[in-house]
Amino acid sequence: MAARRKEAIMAQNAQAASTTPATQTTPAVTDDNTDMASLPMLSMDDPNFGRMNGRGDGMINVAILGAGRIAQTMAHTLQLMNADDRYAGLIHPYAVASRSSERAQKLAEQYGFSKSYGSYTELLSDPFVDLVYIATPHNLHMEQAIACMRAGKNVLVEKSFTANAEQARRVFDVADDTNLLCTEAIWTRYMPSRIMIDEIVASGKLGEIMSLGADLSYTTTAKKRMTDPNLAGGALLDVGVYALNFIDMVMGAQEIDRLVTSMQPYATGVDASNSTTLYYGDHTMAVATSSMMCQSDRMGRILGTKGYVIVHNINNPEAVDVYGDNHDLQYHAHVPDQLTGYEYEVAAAAKAILAGRHECIEMTHADTLRIMALMDQIRADWGLQYPFER
Repeated sequence: MAARRKEAIMAQNAQAASTTPATQTTPAVTDDNTDMASLPMLSMDDPNFGRMNGRGDGMINVAILGAGRIAQTMAHTLQLMNADDRYAGLIHPYAVASRSSERAQKLAEQYGFSKSYGSYTELLSDPFVDLVYIATPHNLHMEQAIACMRAGKNVLVEKSFTANAEQARRVFDVADDTNLLCTEAIWTRYMPSRIMIDEIVASGKLGEIMSLGADLSYTTTAKKRMTDPNLAGGALLDVGVYALNFIDMVMGAQEIDRLVTSMQPYATGVDASNSTTLYYGDHTMAVATSSMMCQSDRMGRILGTKGYVIVHNINNPEAVDVYGDNHDLQYHAHVPDQLTGYEYEVAAAAKAILAGRHECIEMTHADTLRIMALMDQIRADWGLQYPFER
């Protein structure tokens, strides 16, 4: 089993270097009260469908949908990338759209974007938008991603990709139909630290991987999107998704024989804290915990028969420590300096668009669907449904 895992990891890195119940959809309205059905839809024969900026320089025009904290971080990232020689000629900070034209204009001016829009309709009507980064609450992702692709725009969708696996399938169906890029913006999948960890596991230094653990917790109950079930709130989809992805990046598509999970509910009914143990067919066990009620060490652990790895901060790895079977520190590695950490997912998306791909190899459609289906199963065991799923 270790040999097969090693081969899979090495194959994936080499490439990088060169069942859930049907659910109702969320209401087809954006957070700027736009009816998504009224948004522009281009024919795939239209010369503007999936075009690249029109300036003739080959750069990808990136637009941001939303103007919250994560959108601001992305705007800053794009500004830094635009001035960094490592990303020269790759992307251009092009447009920001928000339900507030004032907020959109302020964000655009602050970070050097060419355009700002006070509605999503205006953004999707702009033929020079190549890639839309969707930075809105989980419950809006499906409708907005589909609207963007129907308008000929590639999409980079913030995690959690959608509220459930059925929504994710619908989004990917449109990606297949339009042949546009559609990928999930879970930044840890794209970071250099992922390759570092993959290579350690594949080297065999740890022996047979027998156990994994990952925790991510922050005190975030003051944010409405975290506690509101109508926004697909709760710890699992916001921070628990990182713990599950940490495990999945090692285990991949290995069959999960069974899972045991529990959660402590918040007053609104969403999960406040949770713990899930996964039992794999190769006898590996993995534990993922997350919470929006407390702070945690954010550690990731990969335990083998000959040694183990400690990853400092699974949300944005800062260092990787490798220990031998005598608990001796054999290797300590700091991850490369970064602009904000978001640059890796943007660069991967831009390069995929230029290569004509409709998914990123760092986070394939199959990867996203596997995580979404797992979170569906976890919530089903809890008996947690969001109002729009009933």
